[in-house]
Amino acid sequence: MAKSKIAYFCQSCGFESPKWLGKCPSCQQWNTFVEEVIEKGNAAVPAWKPASTSQQRANKPVAVTEITYTEEHRVPTPDKEFNRVLGGGIVPGSLVLIGGEPGIGKSTLMLQLALNMPNQKVLYVSGEESERQIKMRAERLITPPPPPEGDANSGNYTGLSGMVAPPLGGGGGCYVLVETSTQNIFKQIESLEPDMVVIDSIQTLHSAHIESTPGSVSQVRECTAELLRFAKETSTPVFLIGHITKDGMIAGPKILEHMVDTVLQFEGDRHHVYRILRTIKNRFGSASELGIYEMMGEGLREVSNPSEILLSHRETPLSGITISATLEGMRPMLIETQALVSASAYGMPQRTATGFDTKRMSMLLAVLEKRCGFRLGAKDVFLNITGGIRVEDPAIDLGLAAAIISSHEDMPIPFKTCFAGELGLSGEIRAVNRVEQRIAEAQKLGFNQIFISKYNLPASGQDKKRMDLSRYAIDIKIVSSIEEVFSLLFG
Repeated sequence: MAKSKIAYFCQSCGFESPKWLGKCPSCQQWNTFVEEVIEKGNAAVPAWKPASTSQQRANKPVAVTEITYTEEHRVPTPDKEFNRVLGGGIVPGSLVLIGGEPGIGKSTLMLQLALNMPNQKVLYVSGEESERQIKMRAERLITPPPPPEGDANSGNYTGLSGMVAPPLGGGGGCYVLVETSTQNIFKQIESLEPDMVVIDSIQTLHSAHIESTPGSVSQVRECTAELLRFAKETSTPVFLIGHITKDGMIAGPKILEHMVDTVLQFEGDRHHVYRILRTIKNRFGSASELGIYEMMGEGLREVSNPSEILLSHRETPLSGITISATLEGMRPMLIETQALVSASAYGMPQRTATGFDTKRMSMLLAVLEKRCGFRLGAKDVFLNITGGIRVEDPAIDLGLAAAIISSHEDMPIPFKTCFAGELGLSGEIRAVNRVEQRIAEAQKLGFNQIFISKYNLPASGQDKKRMDLSRYAIDIKIVSSIEEVFSLLFG
């Protein structure tokens, strides 16, 4: 007979305590402990058991020089934006967590991926929707190709649930399983042997070895651990869809993000058509990549050129608007930075920034007031990064400073002018990384001039080939201080 014990878990970070505590000693949050019943004993056998449990052996220490390494083979997907955020494709045996607000499009993204994986057998496990609901969404996402000549039947086949998928070649397809018990899920996995598994969502699963309710800290942790063992022992990639809390954090214990290999955040406003898939953690690639999608009636469309949504099309020049060149991972982007400076109607001036760090905005205002003599202490200042994205690249400092002064003096910046430079506390324009990519992106989009730091140029005696300005058709303005920039812009 299995023994049971009562433990208390922090709903914020997953810290376990034998008694109830008012304040979590790990994350310092108040009133986050909940009581859960944990079953111990021989009955707690993992839901996923490897094929040869009797042949398990103890690991021994191995010298680093003796470890053989082969480059990991990745499975590319038809979605180039998804490949970008994963670091080049799906790694076999990886566990990927995708979080986002309700209704943002997480299920649509993963179902669209499952329906279009070439030569792959994908099992889509849903604990939130019925087969008919998934079928309705799949019919909206699928655009069947025309049948070949002389073939009345297009070769469509039916999965476990009766879903019709387009012919993907090689016998691949999407199968749907509506189940929440991990024991039953692994039984179907053993019989189907899929190449990829999608779980929608991890908060709805429950294991029979844990007596707490689905979505609790212990259930989420145990179900994730079982899926992790399955993924590593069979080299089958597993995607977990997770909900987020009102604070924007992924629901469940914080250990959930430590257990998985990759954490992706699906962001955006449900009232707008654009979505951003951002990499938060990635053991197999860069953690600073993002993918941009447009939500349409037929599903999510990849946005290969982000500047089409980050730059507005206006006919007349307006004050307080500049274009800055930034980088997200390896992708250069031009974003529109907006500033509004107005007289304060109250005693305390307002400082508000959307998509930008407020503390860094205060630093920029202090530099402009100290080094350039602009009196901004009694002014309301509002900053906005268009497109609904958040930028942490310091290379947009120069563009934001120019936008602030443009709004303060009510003088528009000339059309087709771009900025790429970091602003120092002494007013100098500091160099930024990979400036050649930023220049090439501005030239590709038809800009006439770009402001960069003179410290990006190679010093005398160094290799001049490191940056050759003569091969660019765009006018490159070399500046060293913020005063020089304003003299060139406003005279």
